[in-house]
Amino acid sequence: MKRCLLLAAGLIITFQAWAANPVVEIKTSQGSIVAELYADKAPRSAANFLQYVKDGFYNGTVFHRVIDGFMIQGGGFTPDMKQKSTRAPVENEAGNGLKNVAGTLSMARTSDPNSATAQFFINLVDNYPLDRAPGNPGYAVFGKVTQGFDTVQKIARTQTGNAGMFQNVPATPIVIESVKIFPEKK
Repeated sequence: MKRCLLLAAGLIITFQAWAANPVVEIKTSQGSIVAELYADKAPRSAANFLQYVKDGFYNGTVFHRVIDGFMIQGGGFTPDMKQKSTRAPVENEAGNGLKNVAGTLSMARTSDPNSATAQFFINLVDNYPLDRAPGNPGYAVFGKVTQGFDTVQKIARTQTGNAGMFQNVPATPIVIESVKIFPEKK
């Protein structure tokens, strides 16, 4: 009987921990991706992403940079490669202990470690050089794909080329049709 109670208590803790981290569905023109956001380990990055979701910011943006064997990046440009205006950047949370492994979502940024706004990327492989290390501020992991990694890989295999000054742009736009908190609260 004690074992059953301990098991039940463990499940309750597991469900409570799972419930603490929001889950989003990223619906793309290539299929859906479901991701858990690590609000517990990357609170500023997760809150920032969720605010963009709540604002409908990502709807109609594209995955504008796709490098098979590395990552897919999106969330900041329209299909005609016009950059959307964003809110103020968030502080880099790359020191949170999370690693840039296959399937994780990370904040995209410029060479300024604290410049991340709306753009994010999904790692296709383990990208340890993107992790925080001495002399390297790293890229903040804030979530992980839990369903639809096959969609991520499908996007990664798309044909790419140049579009003006941009490289690795899908020849056919891969549109983020919507991003919703899952299950959607009404």
